[in-house]
Parts: sequence; structure tokens; C-alpha cells
Amino acid sequence: MSRIVEVAPGEVEFTAIRAQGAGGQNVNKVSSAVHLRFDIRASSLPDDVKERLLAMSDQRITEAGVVIIKAQTTRSQDMNRADALARLNELVQSVATPPRARKATKPTYGSKQRRLEGKSVRSQVKATRGKVRGE
Repeated sequence: MSRIVEVAPGEVEFTAIRAQGAGGQNVNKVSSAVHLRFDIRASSLPDDVKERLLAMSDQRITEAGVVIIKAQTTRSQDMNRADALARLNELVQSVATPPRARKATKPTYGSKQRRLEGKSVRSQVKATRGKVRGE
């Protein structure tokens, strides 16, 4: 069962910046790239989702628990803003469903037999490595 968790647009802070890389004169004049900042701890997300987000080892999440996403793929600021918000929702959705608990199982009879067979074969190999004694 997967649940859908959406980030409230009011909890996200956008900052317009100049895009990096080649692009001619337009890059130097227009601030079309977007920095998205989202504070996980201050958000209205469910507590279990917050914990799993903070436990992630993602370079976009800072030590203070703030998600920073930079979007600069398009020349339109609105499209970059939508892209950044979609990437944030995708990140939150990836931890929305809790991982399934692993049930411990016992090894099968056949796997025990194969393990013991391998041990006895190895034992025979090592037993034949001794010094050769003349009889």
C-alpha cells in the first residue's frame, strides 16, 4: 500500500539565481535558475516521513535538515521552479512508504546438507596436504 505525500507549496522557499555554464549573453543578464529550500523539521509532513528523510544519505540534504535543490535545465524560471518542486516531491515520495520488515527464516534442509558437503570436501583437500610418509 503506497500513500501519496505532497509538500505544501507554502513551506518551500524559492530563490532566483543566475544559471551556470555556457549560454552567451543571456546567462549573464537573466536569473532563470532556481534554488529551492525546504526545511524538513519545520514542515507539515508526517513524523515517520520526516525521520526517513533525515536519515537519508543524500547530498541535497544538509546537516540542519534542509533540502536544497538547484534547477537550471531550462531558460524559463517558471519551468525551473516546477522542475525543482517535482524533484522535491519525488524525493519525499521515495520515503513515503515504510520499508517492509524482514522476517527471519531458517536455512532449508538442502542448504544445510550442501554446506556440510562443502565442508567435508574442503576437509579432505586439507588432510591430503600433509607430509608424505614412507611406509
